[in-house]
Amino acid sequence: MIVVAGGTGTLGTLLVQRLVARSLPVRVLTREPSRAGHLQKCHVDIVTADVRDAASVIAAVAGARTVVSVIHGFTGAGVSPASVDEGGNANLIDAAGKAGAAFVLTSIVGASPTSPMELFRAKYAAEQYLMRAGVPWTIVRATAFVETWAKIMADSLGANGTIPIFGRGENPINFVSAVDVAAVLEMVTADEPTSGRAIDLGGPDNLTFNAFAALLQQVVGRSGKVKHIPRTALRAIGLSMTWFKPELARLARAAMAMDTLPMTFDASDTRRTFPTLPNTDVRTALEHYVRCKRPDA
Repeated sequence: MIVVAGGTGTLGTLLVQRLVARSLPVRVLTREPSRAGHLQKCHVDIVTADVRDAASVIAAVAGARTVVSVIHGFTGAGVSPASVDEGGNANLIDAAGKAGAAFVLTSIVGASPTSPMELFRAKYAAEQYLMRAGVPWTIVRATAFVETWAKIMADSLGANGTIPIFGRGENPINFVSAVDVAAVLEMVTADEPTSGRAIDLGGPDNLTFNAFAALLQQVVGRSGKVKHIPRTALRAIGLSMTWFKPELARLARAAMAMDTLPMTFDASDTRRTFPTLPNTDVRTALEHYVRCKRPDA
């Protein structure tokens, strides 16, 4: 049995579909079963559990041979990177150890204890916890998801005709498609032995947010007003909203970092190691997103 924690989101859904296509038994761990409706046709086992609750996780993971974590606590009411990406992954790793299962952790390229982004610090902490846990492991680190930013921009474009860009939008960023990340997760879960290695994965394109927004409008076939949120506003939101709206403050701080820090990536080494992986460019990923977009993705 392969347990996929966070299997109802964009990346998790793609991974579950790939594993099911191989006729592998899959159990999806989710704290909101209502989000799993689109997986019913996959005939997977849906288990309700909250990764922040160690007892529920132990029960959900029982009998697994591999646990794959694609969870994140960057957005959502009542969650945070500390409670989900760090604490939740620790609970999953402990449960995998009790079950005698291997563990595959989805992390982020650039995860570091000194990163200005809380999510990157939490992912780093999860990586370190996993490497000390004594379970067979693989870490798959990915760059920024095309689909995440496509949703943010496309939803705003559809709702009010504007596309938000945080900061100047001139900093090159590496974007990877969730399709590619799901492919490597499938490979290390189903094909490759879980062997104590970290795999850094990115896409072929380093684009600025301004270029990303322009390409999205071409793909959607609709133009909108690009609305830049100044860095001064991002700094103010990041400071003032910490206690009142932590999710908003977290987004502002992350946006500030993405507008100022080096965010490019060369994925050629990983691509040579895994030559059969898809190498989806941003335009193709956007076209797929627009064509297949689900309201609950």
